[in-house]
Amino acid sequence: MSLAREEIVKGLVNILGEDRVITDETVLKESSIDRYRKFEQCHEVYTQPIPAAVVYVKNTEEVRNVLMFANENGVNVVPRTGHSAIEGGLETALENSVVIDGSEMNQVLEVNKESMQVTCQCGVPLQSLEDSLREQGLTTGHSPQSKPLAQMGGLVATRSIGQFSTLYGGIEDMLVGCEVVFPGGQVCRIKNVPRRSVGPDIRHIVLGNEGALCFITEVTVKIFKYQPENNRFLGYRIKDMEKGFQALRQVMVEGYRPSVARLYDLQDAEMNFDWADGENVLLFMAEGPASITKATAEGIDEIVRKIEGVTPVDASLIETWFNHLNWGAEQIAQEKKEILATDNIGITTEISGCWDCIYKIYASVVERITNEVPDLTMIGGHSSHSYINGTNMYFVYYYNVVDCRPEDEINKYHNLINRIICEETVRFGGSIAHHHGLGKARAHYVWEEYGSSFYMLETLKYAFDPNGVMNMGTLIPVKHDKEHPWNF
Repeated sequence: MSLAREEIVKGLVNILGEDRVITDETVLKESSIDRYRKFEQCHEVYTQPIPAAVVYVKNTEEVRNVLMFANENGVNVVPRTGHSAIEGGLETALENSVVIDGSEMNQVLEVNKESMQVTCQCGVPLQSLEDSLREQGLTTGHSPQSKPLAQMGGLVATRSIGQFSTLYGGIEDMLVGCEVVFPGGQVCRIKNVPRRSVGPDIRHIVLGNEGALCFITEVTVKIFKYQPENNRFLGYRIKDMEKGFQALRQVMVEGYRPSVARLYDLQDAEMNFDWADGENVLLFMAEGPASITKATAEGIDEIVRKIEGVTPVDASLIETWFNHLNWGAEQIAQEKKEILATDNIGITTEISGCWDCIYKIYASVVERITNEVPDLTMIGGHSSHSYINGTNMYFVYYYNVVDCRPEDEINKYHNLINRIICEETVRFGGSIAHHHGLGKARAHYVWEEYGSSFYMLETLKYAFDPNGVMNMGTLIPVKHDKEHPWNF
């Protein structure tokens, strides 16, 4: 039997003290969801179980003590840092959960310029870390749109990616080592080395675990020279979206590595570029040493200009766009005002696929959403992260919420669109989540996503969380059975 709500709070106070065990009703309600339920959030309607407490931890030992308490008493915990998740991963799906907030573990522990790596606690804000490094002529190379909000632990936990990934890679390419705590109280440190061949790469147990296996307390990531004075920008209008994908593929296959490589369809382009003139938009940025950026920009330009239906645009237009990419608290507040005023809401869902299927996924998803979703005002998207063998697609969609209570919007619109995107992506052989994580929103499609390899994921979950207390419902759904929620 799980502890009663009052007993949970009492036990946490004994570990951390009253000042770091928050039971304020408003805080608890706001902590029951993330931005997947954006419409409910804007209307302050909360449909998920309200947690028993939000606790603020300040060091690894406190994390360990809280996790052991939860593990021994069958209390579900939801690890978080920046609270910027958008796929339901931070929802408290079970009654009397505890949110463990690591945002006060916010110290940069070491900037090692010799080995070109930085070590910091999980709650270090990426924006402040990046600003500090750039003052020293350095960069993490990691720049997601959520940079003003995101913190280092969450970035690793969600297997995030940044806007310069085509050059620097995703967080999995940047993570050197880390410290994590498992629910049984085991504190594990993966040491910092450039590479090793000593069995499976256990960093990948931590990367993307979304708080369903462990709590990340410390991370070490690579750093790079920061040379913005050498940046080069390229932009084009392109008539045909399929030819745009072919252009991205050719750039990658020929061996060029721009930091930014993006393709916008005409609907998404219209929202972002006042010069798109009803066409798709293709753009690139090259960065690094001057000789490399020059060769990269010239090589890409030569490739793209040979494609039928391409019109180059002035590079300054791309630079202006580039300087206004990030999304912080100010933009979220403005978005809330607009949603409340108009009942029109915009959401994104990202997937990935190899070059031989990505256009099929894109075209099929757009067609189905156009035909099947009521009150739609826009469906489009862009590719923003490319590889030698494929790319991602970032679907962008807006709809009016019509004759619908805030608590019903999620099923009438958002979940419907999510389902269509996941179904078509799986049908053509892509992956249903490129960098936002499965969360709880897309966990329902985990079996289709993993296929026969689900055995491996399930085995990891049972092994590292045998009592089922780590962010249940994330990665793998749970049955709606209060007595046996651990049964998949």
